[in-house]
Amino acid sequence: MKLTSIPSLYRNLRRGREILAVLRRYGLADWLSRSQRMPMRNWLKDRSGVPLTQYTRAQRIRMAITELGPTFIKVGQVLASRPDMVGTEIAEELKGLRGDVRPDSETQVRRTLGSELGEDFEKHFKSIDFDPLATASIGQVHRAVLLDGRRVVIKVQRSGIDRMMKQDLEVLEGLAQLASKVESLAVWGPTEMVRQLMPMVMHELDFNRERGSLKQFAETLRDQRHEVIVPEVVDALCTRRVLVMNEMVGVPLAKVFQTRPDDTSATNITKEALPADLGQRLARVYLKMVFEDGFFHADPHPGNLFCLEDHRLGILDFGMTGRIDESLRESIEEMLFAINSGDQRRLTRLIRQVGNPRVDLDHAALEIDVADFVDTFGRQSLNQFDLRGALNQLTEILHRHGISLPNQSAMLLKMLISLEGTLRELGVGFDSLEIVRTYMRKVMIRRLTPGRRLRQARRIYLENEAFLEEAPEQVLAVLNQARLGQLQLRLDPKRFAPAINRLVIGLMASAVFLGSSLLLAYEVSPVLFPDAPVLGIQNVSLIGLLGLLASLGAMTALCLAIFRSGGDE
Repeated sequence: MKLTSIPSLYRNLRRGREILAVLRRYGLADWLSRSQRMPMRNWLKDRSGVPLTQYTRAQRIRMAITELGPTFIKVGQVLASRPDMVGTEIAEELKGLRGDVRPDSETQVRRTLGSELGEDFEKHFKSIDFDPLATASIGQVHRAVLLDGRRVVIKVQRSGIDRMMKQDLEVLEGLAQLASKVESLAVWGPTEMVRQLMPMVMHELDFNRERGSLKQFAETLRDQRHEVIVPEVVDALCTRRVLVMNEMVGVPLAKVFQTRPDDTSATNITKEALPADLGQRLARVYLKMVFEDGFFHADPHPGNLFCLEDHRLGILDFGMTGRIDESLRESIEEMLFAINSGDQRRLTRLIRQVGNPRVDLDHAALEIDVADFVDTFGRQSLNQFDLRGALNQLTEILHRHGISLPNQSAMLLKMLISLEGTLRELGVGFDSLEIVRTYMRKVMIRRLTPGRRLRQARRIYLENEAFLEEAPEQVLAVLNQARLGQLQLRLDPKRFAPAINRLVIGLMASAVFLGSSLLLAYEVSPVLFPDAPVLGIQNVSLIGLLGLLASLGAMTALCLAIFRSGGDE
């Protein structure tokens, strides 16, 4: 047995036990919550003394993730952007996860800066404020001033977070392997879920990725600098674990939305004091990212958006970004056209094309749900259209039918939902779909341009050329294998397991029935009623009778199981 075949759960036994203890506690609370009469129902409580059974399942999931620590908080924040995986209710609850943890001490921050920038790192700065401005699950932010007087912020990775996250993700991978063996959990696709989540979480440990994203956004938004800006990075002071960038002087929109009418603080800005066109500007910027640049900021919630002193829009936190290639963008555009025209068949086909449907997908049920979706939202006028409701219902359809989206598509969906919520907060009466319609007009014009037609023809030619070159060779290889008797057909045994199990049970029950019948016929001892008949029955083999009853019971249970499943398995 190879060491690599040992589940990672057992290679991190101590941390695994801690995780399992938390999951067991909240899992038991979930089981107790299903019965109102359970005597021990209120024994498990949170830190404030409230019984865990009084919370909803989604709330208990969020609380368990919070208790498990920074790695699981980051995983939960990523899952909040994947309602196609976990469902809308749980995704909405996970949005409440906060990475606020105890910050690293000044000594730890100095040690990290020294290892990344050199022991004499302070020579680059006029001053550094070691009291963190903000603390998250992966890093914390400190204010500083450069030698030339520029005000900057330093994002420092938390000490030991990379080792902790790698260990936790190994344990999570082991738990996913175990969960895939449980029928009630396997339907969630835990191993596939972890496979998609791991790179997204690990990428945030490399601040060089965020630095690259900041520089790319600064370039793509160059023509809109009068409306929107992103922080400028100080390349000479950036490493894998340290990111130095200009400080944005302004107020986060999150604080604006939370401001009380009687707040008289110096940073108080009411919604009414915001620029009147801020919502339109925000929508234009993000739709340009999607439909023109193909590179978008995936987390436009109010905490990452600033209203600067000069009333420009500032965008922060580029740890989570998404890319859209031309094929995916065209699929999204076609989906919008299909919804607008009420073409449910086309929309169903596009959903299957963009997503990753299960092998046992019920196509008829999916078409019914899509038809209901188009009937509900495809007929709404622009001033009545509920964008968030439409996106949430679409993700519910995907989750219900087990259609998972590629990471980039899921991030785009999450970005649109978050953007719509922020736009809604910015002002009642703002019609975001009018801007969408404007972009759709541009899309139609772009689709009809000769340049796009030439690119499309070139792509089709190259794809067909590659197919024509490879297909004959592959066909000949298959025929050669068949001629030599080497052609093999591989089937997934898991798909046939229920049918095979029922076949085996049926054969065993039939064998027991036949054997029991023979025992009864030959009156094999011990027998019942040997001296005198009872109701005309005498010398009945006890073993044969028990075997007969057992086989009839097994056959009856098997028939009921087949009947309940509709004969599909």
